[in-house]
Amino acid sequence: MPEGDTVFRSGRILERALAGQVLRRTEFRHPALATADLSGQRVSEVRTVGKHLFTRFSGGLSLHSHLRMDGSWQVLRPGGRWRMPAHHARVILAADTAEAVGFRLHDLQLLPTAEESRLTGHLGPDLLDPQWTEEHARIAAGKLAADPHRELGLALLDQRIMAGVGNLYKVEICFLLGVSPWTPVSDVDTERVVALARKLLLANAWRPEQSTTGELARGRRNWVYERGRHGCFRCGGRVRVATQGAGVHGRPTWFCPRCQPGPCPPTGQDPAGRP
Repeated sequence: MPEGDTVFRSGRILERALAGQVLRRTEFRHPALATADLSGQRVSEVRTVGKHLFTRFSGGLSLHSHLRMDGSWQVLRPGGRWRMPAHHARVILAADTAEAVGFRLHDLQLLPTAEESRLTGHLGPDLLDPQWTEEHARIAAGKLAADPHRELGLALLDQRIMAGVGNLYKVEICFLLGVSPWTPVSDVDTERVVALARKLLLANAWRPEQSTTGELARGRRNWVYERGRHGCFRCGGRVRVATQGAGVHGRPTWFCPRCQPGPCPPTGQDPAGRP
């Protein structure tokens, strides 16, 4: 699933390509918007809130999209080659100098810009909000602390607490805090958790590589995330992986028992996550 920094970067790329441009052609391959036509609309800006992306138009209209598990946007010159098959395209926004194509976008909606909050009002503070203040940090820390018995890993994925953290950052935040993802929230400093989450997302918001170690070389970017076959990047010890969360909310969760003391699921899974 794309993390908040991926959505933020997608929004900035879209804005650089389309802001100020008049759309010459639009095409929606989505049942709810099959008859929509935005030709002649001028793109005013692109805004992201957590994992939600809003393309705003000068007439007070917004196009909402959510990348979910596998969605993406591609910006290219008009007539350029798409990097995914045409049957995956859900929306095309074409201007004179650029064309934006949204692939596998399961959530697409046109709505008045003034009503965007009905799609995002339930979210906690956006970790990549350009207007982030200490008050945002205080609110997020308070929301996190409100359920002290909840497993930290599950709380980090709750977008109602703070928006933008996905499974990669959940895993790496827990590692950098030196605690197991199954540690109760009451055992950590919630203000530190929020500050660390924002620091990691900001560090990666303007580049395609996502690194929590500070290194960009392949295989050296993460401490424990997807390192079940390679070992902990800090101590070299075995990295375990287990599912955290139930049903459709379950996520593979990597951790180093040596570097991350605390509660953890029973042994019985190999480094690839298989029973």
